[in-house]
Amino acid sequence: MNRKAVVDWQTNEVQARVEIDLDGRGSADVGTGVPFFDHVLTAFARHGLFDLRISAKGDLEVDAHHTVEDVGIALGQAVRQAVGEKRGINRYGWAMLPMDETLVRVALDLSGRPYFVLHRSVRFGPVGSFDGELVVEFLRAFANNAGMNLHVEVVAGANTHHMVEAVFKALGRALRAAVEIDPRVEGVPSTKGKLQ
Repeated sequence: MNRKAVVDWQTNEVQARVEIDLDGRGSADVGTGVPFFDHVLTAFARHGLFDLRISAKGDLEVDAHHTVEDVGIALGQAVRQAVGEKRGINRYGWAMLPMDETLVRVALDLSGRPYFVLHRSVRFGPVGSFDGELVVEFLRAFANNAGMNLHVEVVAGANTHHMVEAVFKALGRALRAAVEIDPRVEGVPSTKGKLQ
């Protein structure tokens, strides 16, 4: 199978290119101009075992919002293209991941019906110059464009770096499980016979 995709995204605010191989080994080459975002995207690829290349140039003189959100859009589109008709995949994936004081749960369904829910009791603060609340914008854009139902729960946590990194690692592991091919699955894993 060739479960790869390339997406070129361009607006007046952001130009981005995303390349993904769902059956990779976890290598990443990420350059968005937002160092902490690059760090967590690399963790996503590593724990998902996706080969991922992302380059983006955005209006960082304004702030990182457009870059983070638009990379989410392009990465979601790339995942959707790479998974294709979804024949033989598990469809569902979930992961629970600890990182020091933090515990995160992620569950997702590649149903083609996008929906995003974030359960948390605290806001994500800044990590250096990175606005932690931009993670919410990324996750929403990613879920909507990948066509996935995505639930993220921060069960426990105090340090924003730990919470955000754990979210991205768990997201990678949950998506890895969902796109994995199960030879027992005939066609698409739906009683409808089709996934959008």
